[in-house]
Amino acid sequence: MTGIKIDGKIVAQSVKDRVKRAVDELKSQGINPCLATVLVGDDPASATYVKNKHKACEEVGIITKDHKLDAGITQVQLNEIVGDLNRDNAVHGILVQLPLPKQLDEFSTTSQISPLKDVDGLTPHNVGLLAMKKAALVACTPSGIMEMFDFHNIELEGKNIVLINRSNLVGKPLYHLLLEKNATVITCHSRTKNLIELCQSADIIITAVGDRNKFTLTSDMIKKDAIVIDVAISKFQDKLVGDADFDEIIQKASFATPVPGGVGPMTVAMLLKNTITAASLSSQIGR
Repeated sequence: MTGIKIDGKIVAQSVKDRVKRAVDELKSQGINPCLATVLVGDDPASATYVKNKHKACEEVGIITKDHKLDAGITQVQLNEIVGDLNRDNAVHGILVQLPLPKQLDEFSTTSQISPLKDVDGLTPHNVGLLAMKKAALVACTPSGIMEMFDFHNIELEGKNIVLINRSNLVGKPLYHLLLEKNATVITCHSRTKNLIELCQSADIIITAVGDRNKFTLTSDMIKKDAIVIDVAISKFQDKLVGDADFDEIIQKASFATPVPGGVGPMTVAMLLKNTITAASLSSQIGR
């Protein structure tokens, strides 16, 4: 018997429906939620990501302000633009599309964003709040994964979870979110020595390596009825793939996400949710 496919498009739509209702409520109070995006340079992939985010905002009624900047911009100039957006009362969320050109520092840039407008959940302030269980704005992909668990009523308390990623965008924030749910979380990475054994004993495996030449999660690495969340996406043999072969894994797992169409749609949906949260926060403090 095959497991249940966790369809990210369906879960994301449920989030968007809630966001749309929240947008309508805020507008009835005279608040027009607005997301400002900052794109530096002309990287095609980054441009596509920003375009998709603008389209998603339009679908739920969120206003967008698009800032396209020259690839040669200096750190001082970029910081000034972010500062202007921080002071703009009409802007509720600020998103600086990553990665940035080499002359720009990502940490310095994200640190400039007001924590109240940090819809990516990447500022040191919000990262610290997450570790203390106080964050209102959390990184989009990790919060999207938690939304998937909630949607399918998957209990996390007491579960052994192997998390194969330690990045600031996915692994570290997700670790704290899982810990809040009383899961036992083991963070694995390129230096982990007994990865196969750890995976085989896990109730839930969340993998986000993104390079099939280095790592593939196969069905013999998971126990029967394990849950597999595949966050990765990369090109391999001219196809978009994750870390696992969904058709193989789903034969053994109780739940699994496909790639594409799994975690990916959740990231944009949670960006919309964070923008609404930021707009609500701004109204509460009377900014």
